[in-house]
Amino acid sequence: MPLLRMERITKTFPGVVANDRIDLAVDRGEIHALLGENGSGKTTLMNALYGLHRPDSGRILLDGAEVRFSSPMDAIAAGIGMVHQHFMLVPPLTVVENIVLGLKTANAPRSPLLDLRTAAARVRELAATYGLDIDTGAQIWQLPVGAQQRVEILKALYRDADLLILDEPTAVLAPSEVRHLIGVLRGLAASGKAVIFISHKLNEVMEVADRISVLRGGRLAGTVAAAETDPAELARLMVGRDIVPPRRREGRAGDPVLRIEALRVRDDRGLRAVDVVGFSLSSGEILGIAGVDGNGQKELTEAIAGVRAIESGALDLTGLAPSRGERFRNIGHVTEDRHHTGLLMSFPLWENLALKSSDRPPFGSPLWLRVDAMRRATARAIETFSIRAQGPDSPVSALSGGNQQKLVLARELGLRPRLLLAAQPTRGLDVGATEYIHQRLLAARDEGMAILLVSTELDEVLALSDRVLVMYEGRAMGLVDAGEATRETVGMMMAGMERHEAAVQGGT
Repeated sequence: MPLLRMERITKTFPGVVANDRIDLAVDRGEIHALLGENGSGKTTLMNALYGLHRPDSGRILLDGAEVRFSSPMDAIAAGIGMVHQHFMLVPPLTVVENIVLGLKTANAPRSPLLDLRTAAARVRELAATYGLDIDTGAQIWQLPVGAQQRVEILKALYRDADLLILDEPTAVLAPSEVRHLIGVLRGLAASGKAVIFISHKLNEVMEVADRISVLRGGRLAGTVAAAETDPAELARLMVGRDIVPPRRREGRAGDPVLRIEALRVRDDRGLRAVDVVGFSLSSGEILGIAGVDGNGQKELTEAIAGVRAIESGALDLTGLAPSRGERFRNIGHVTEDRHHTGLLMSFPLWENLALKSSDRPPFGSPLWLRVDAMRRATARAIETFSIRAQGPDSPVSALSGGNQQKLVLARELGLRPRLLLAAQPTRGLDVGATEYIHQRLLAARDEGMAILLVSTELDEVLALSDRVLVMYEGRAMGLVDAGEATRETVGMMMAGMERHEAAVQGGT
């Protein structure tokens, strides 16, 4: 008998059928992957399981008994835990304080007293059992993102979860952290727990899952055993067609657009994040920045874009004044966090599209705005960029992640910049949206735009870039032409195992 069975689950929102008679079964000791495009209904289905939504029809059974959840507390009490893509942690609190937060007692149900020492001992015991190494006394803000995710998993295990839902668990993890997480999940499954693994990364799904269910357009497209399928078949199930990998044509680099020499930049804590980095970037070229997240890429792009001060070094942009304001207004910048720095989530599409150009034609001037022009431009962008939205007045928060990212790209490319900074442009996107973003970047390059591509996805960097610069601990480890860039060569540099001095000194 399956631990979980969801039968003919249907959930509708105004104008949208999010889940249409979906069946899903998950066994004890199984890692069951859930795939689908952005907006395919994955999150809605899991929210129904976790008590965040009430299904319109259908039923949910745990160990053969039908259950009805009115809130996440009901689901937690029934042995279901969920780790959301955006962690639900309180940064100033310690690890153990976050884990017991919301419980009636720190050791529920064993003691009526708030005994954090006993709770910490229990957390350490769970961490040792499942290979989730953590400092229980550390504050959340002090922990890297991989450790914060381990806190979320421990929080669910502390509440005796038998079924663990992980929503895009590898989206912000370094490769080494992904490998560790996969080992943790296998250990959980081996202990008899069930795991639902939501992801867009087909290779990781193939590596970790026992079975895979694919949603498309709110319906179940199929459930297959991982051993009997491959990424190409899964992609076809997700989007209903074959996915064409990006084909980078040999570019013709033009005149230099950006030149950086011996750049130094500090992070928000005042520590040096970019340390003597130099390179040049020409029109009609994509320069890829490879490296594990947190090695200075964010600070580098923010310094170029004018939103972060430069400590020392030279930064020259052809045709632009050196001021930070001039750079901010005229450089296209796809930021790595579309929710916090790329979009105003409660604003409609048309206001987001005009954010950086509302004071210039055709949208207006410093004294007046042409809202009608903004709406017309947004309607064109919806059609041109295949954005799934009801219209220019729809709030951005109503869009899926992939469609939000398309809107950001439409806005930044609409500036017609000579230089585009594309930081993690496909983070958290499905294969269909990723394919579209890749096509647009390559097309912009072929039209003469200079593009600085920052991505932790090594395959993405290698597929799109004309040259690859590798960063490690804030320094440039090497600059490699596309024809010479291999996973092995670049991977060694990402681990700090090789260093080319020419790149550090600002070579071309």
